[in-house]
Amino acid sequence: MSLIRTSRFVLRPFEKRDAAAFACAVRETAAAGDAWLAWGGETYSEQEAREWFRSAAVGHTTGTSLEYGIFTPADNALLGGAGLNRIDPDHRVANLGYWVRPTCRRQGVAHESARALAEHAFVGLGLQRVEIVVATANHASIGVARKMGARLECVAQNRLRINGQPVSAYVFALIACPRKSPS
Repeated sequence: MSLIRTSRFVLRPFEKRDAAAFACAVRETAAAGDAWLAWGGETYSEQEAREWFRSAAVGHTTGTSLEYGIFTPADNALLGGAGLNRIDPDHRVANLGYWVRPTCRRQGVAHESARALAEHAFVGLGLQRVEIVVATANHASIGVARKMGARLECVAQNRLRINGQPVSAYVFALIACPRKSPS
């Protein structure tokens, strides 16, 4: 499983040794009142983290998703996560998601990591479209999508479920630059 490096971070698949740090980051996010990480909560456990890591590893193996932890290269501190999921090689499209623990926000972590993953989607995987689907009230993630240059295509009603409730979402898209064939 490959690493993705940015100028400041390393994105890599989660490993068993990351379970305690991951569970702590999820609990920290839930305690900060972040409703957008609906799959985690204030009681999120290391066992749940290890189960997620196993599921993510299956996605890596099958090519249906590429989920990464965002780490600092110097001390391997976990800052958050980012991934490509719903990878569809036939239609060359995927969904891009990201989250950053509260203590590491507003430092460009999500933007830099999401940018690197989008580049990997286009260059490494040969995809032609990357979608970012964001709840209409998730202002931080909307800001990241816009900063990346993603184009807002629509508002999709009942597109996401947050805490068991349907919510509307913006659908942003990044489109691969067409390659010119040699003349």
